[in-house]
Amino acid sequence: MLEARLLATVSRLAGPIRGAGVVLISLFGALSLNSPLGWSLCAAVAVSTVADFRLPRVALPVAFLRVAVLSVVLGADADQWVLTVLTTTLITWQWQWPPKVSVPATVALLAVQVVTTGPGVLVRAVLESVLARLSYELLRRSSRRVDLLRERAAERSRAAAVALDQGRREREYLALLHDTAAATFLMAAHGGDPEEVAAQARRDLVVLAERGNAQGTVDLGAALTAVARDSAVHVRVEAEVVPVPAGVALQFVRAARELLTNVERHAGTTEADLTVTRARGAVVVIKDGGRGFVPAEVPEHRRGLRGSVVGRLEAAGGTAVVESGPAGTTARLEWTADD
Repeated sequence: MLEARLLATVSRLAGPIRGAGVVLISLFGALSLNSPLGWSLCAAVAVSTVADFRLPRVALPVAFLRVAVLSVVLGADADQWVLTVLTTTLITWQWQWPPKVSVPATVALLAVQVVTTGPGVLVRAVLESVLARLSYELLRRSSRRVDLLRERAAERSRAAAVALDQGRREREYLALLHDTAAATFLMAAHGGDPEEVAAQARRDLVVLAERGNAQGTVDLGAALTAVARDSAVHVRVEAEVVPVPAGVALQFVRAARELLTNVERHAGTTEADLTVTRARGAVVVIKDGGRGFVPAEVPEHRRGLRGSVVGRLEAAGGTAVVESGPAGTTARLEWTADD
């Protein structure tokens, strides 16, 4: 973010700017006094600026003591030297520390200055401190505004890219739909063999779900009716028209096929019931009156129910619950549509 980088840069440079400024000011001050005291103070100021360049954690108290010493030692003899160092210090404090730190330090330093040199410095020192803080806040707000504009531009670019990609996917899907489902509908309209039409429809469903990335909708009732028709078990079907995404329909088809295969192999019955109802999504119930089993006792290596039924529905965002007992087995498959 521009705001964070800019403020970090200003804060990092405030100390070196202060250090370089007070050294230069002290050099001119010492030249104007041209006395051993002046040159000694100039040397002391130069040494103290190590904190401004290298030790930011102690830079504030060092700067405070530096101004206080110059005020006490020089007093009115070098008021411009002291005043310029004072204002340079106060200005850079506003750039380097937040108000909760800089304001108390500024008040304390001004109090020392008033005691040592009088109140004449207050107007200039306070005015320059306030202007420094206002310029800092203006810089921060401007950089924040730039960040906001950049973020909005990036959002518009992302939205445009998503819309472009969505349009491309829709065109690809429509072309795929023409090559699959349209051909199957044409076959059915011209009196094609029902079994061939059903087989072709199942193949279309797989292609549309896997190639279309779950775009478009499929009538789940019709798809599961075709599964029941091809099952070796006699299945009584009650199916409503339930449109669901093609990818979801594919998982229901595979799970239902696995459940009917289990009825054929293990239930000891040749009949089952399948109902498909529409709620906020889809509810599929497959029941048989066979011998039943204990789900908890199914060996771990038997992945039929866990992987082919429960796992597939969970992958599609749904749930699968299988209950079984001496009176038979009931599998309830549910999928809830997004709002």
